[in-house]
Amino acid sequence: MNQRRRETITEIEQNVRRVPGKVHRAYDFSLLFLTAFLVGLGLVMIYSTSSYNATKYYGDATFFLKKQAIFAVFGLVVMILVSLIDYRYIIHPLPVIKIRPVSVLYVLCFALQILVLVVGEDIKGAKRWIEIPGIGSFQPSELTKICVVLLTAYLASRAPKMLNKIRGFVGVLIRVAPLIFLVVIENLSTALVLSVIVFVICFVTSKKKAYYWGVVALGIAAVVVVFVFGEGFRISRIDAWLNVETHPLGYQTLQGLYAISSGGFLGKGLGNSVQKLGFIPESHNDMIFSVICEEMGLIGAVAILLLFLFLLWRLFVIAVNAPDLYGSLIAVGVMAHIAAQVVINVAVVTNTIPSTGIPLPFISYGGSSLVALLFEMGIALGVSNQIEYRE
Repeated sequence: MNQRRRETITEIEQNVRRVPGKVHRAYDFSLLFLTAFLVGLGLVMIYSTSSYNATKYYGDATFFLKKQAIFAVFGLVVMILVSLIDYRYIIHPLPVIKIRPVSVLYVLCFALQILVLVVGEDIKGAKRWIEIPGIGSFQPSELTKICVVLLTAYLASRAPKMLNKIRGFVGVLIRVAPLIFLVVIENLSTALVLSVIVFVICFVTSKKKAYYWGVVALGIAAVVVVFVFGEGFRISRIDAWLNVETHPLGYQTLQGLYAISSGGFLGKGLGNSVQKLGFIPESHNDMIFSVICEEMGLIGAVAILLLFLFLLWRLFVIAVNAPDLYGSLIAVGVMAHIAAQVVINVAVVTNTIPSTGIPLPFISYGGSSLVALLFEMGIALGVSNQIEYRE
């Protein structure tokens, strides 16, 4: 009976393939326009939050806006071009050298992470940037995020049944761990985002979820240990989190909370923030969400979070309808990356967790972060472009 049923199903599938009709690509224009809108909104907010300091220190109110706009245009062009390429080329061996592009990317990221530790530009006690003459600072960890998404998705899709056991997850982790370890030396918060990406991809792939909760518990314990027994500034951050009103390191967070509370329900109006006038240090970077709350109020803040939620929904739709497991897991990885950064950024700004340097995707100032995110979105759009349907 089962054999006859399988033969019937196969016959139906073959008949469906013979149905005449034009084949269309399910390119996700909703995701494309939503991403472009968030980038445009980011430019508006960067100008609003940075114009005072830009005028004060550089004599040009549009100094930061112009720099970010260049990266935005470049990133959007890259996103569209990448979206037109079949994402499966990433794991196909190159014709002559017989090496997969994802392996080349892994070696490149590993080399750059070592290079930044050796010759990286020391900014505020951290080596995270490499100075490129004529272009500016480049943050290798942003490229590493792309690599971790692509590599983890490939490893998980190659042997999905192995992830039903803890040794399968450990096998994936061993391959990705060298990159994450190098990032830990530079920036613990970025390493946390990378760990979330790896965990979510493996969790989604596995059919047995129980032991993953144990992994979560161990991960949380490891983060706590690093903060408590790590370098002194991490302990100071916990003290500042618990005593934000009195601790010297709590100044930035406290000013951000003042901005959020003064914005109220409807906000003071775009461009009318007071806290950005020298009270919140570098308000166009990681603390930009606090100024959004002040100028646009609770309504504006919720609207932006809903935009991110809709963006994650579109990525989820791509993941569900992707033509193969690899494409599906790429979309899952991009979704995990963006969700992790939004949650951590908002949590830091509202003092829900200790302060850490994670930008708000597409909106915070930073060329490396923006271009890397748009590259990832291009890959996700490329997955949607391979989804076929008939009229």
